[in-house]
Amino acid sequence: VGSEIDVQVLKVEAETKRISLGMKQLQPNPWDVVEESYPIGAVIEGKIKNITDFGVFIGIEEGIDGLIHVSDLSWTERIKHPSEKYAKGESIQAVVLKIDKENERFSLGVKQLEPDPWQAAVNNYPTGSLVEGKITNITDFGVFVQLEEGIEGLVHVSEISREKIKTPVGMFNVGDMLKTTVINVSAADRKIGLSLKALEEDGGEKGADSNAQETPQKQQAATKASSGPSTFGDLLKAAAGAEEGKEEEKEEEESSDD
Repeated sequence: VGSEIDVQVLKVEAETKRISLGMKQLQPNPWDVVEESYPIGAVIEGKIKNITDFGVFIGIEEGIDGLIHVSDLSWTERIKHPSEKYAKGESIQAVVLKIDKENERFSLGVKQLEPDPWQAAVNNYPTGSLVEGKITNITDFGVFVQLEEGIEGLVHVSEISREKIKTPVGMFNVGDMLKTTVINVSAADRKIGLSLKALEEDGGEKGADSNAQETPQKQQAATKASSGPSTFGDLLKAAAGAEEGKEEEKEEEESSDD
């Protein structure tokens, strides 16, 4: 109290006899030079000041905070809340994505520190290639298969078999390994289409290579499975054959009794 300071008059209200003053107006607005100090694509480091449902706020400098939206935290992880990975006061690095000087918004990203795995997926999983992955989910419209961390493909129900299938639920188990053929890849849509039907239709060399990798136990099981009825019609034929066999045995027993 009693110290002299420099201020700038902002507003004078004669009716209410009020004068609005400001101190920060005597200093340069940091947002006026923020684009020069932090160009797009630059990597910066700051402490986490706040964590919300939609993202993480980073202190960049006095008067400027940056936001890392939850969608820019990871390429592959499904993060429900940023507090799952980060804590207030923690220092992290991020990439400058966008600066809106007029609205004083500073957008940052953590996942941009690493390459997008979906960009490499186009080369890693070309159309027509044979792939193997773990089943992660089964729905009425198809089977999801994890090919690598963060990269999943979908075997649509229409691509499971040449026969019409209403739902794949009950046909497969989550956690099982499944071999399929890649039928389309879209890095932009982050989707990989897989097919079991195409694998069956290709047969030939691909089928031979696939079978060669099976263990003797799996091959034996496959042989047993292939020798049994595979369709509803086959089941009816098998049942009819069994009944005929029983009738013949009964007739033979009656003949021997006579």
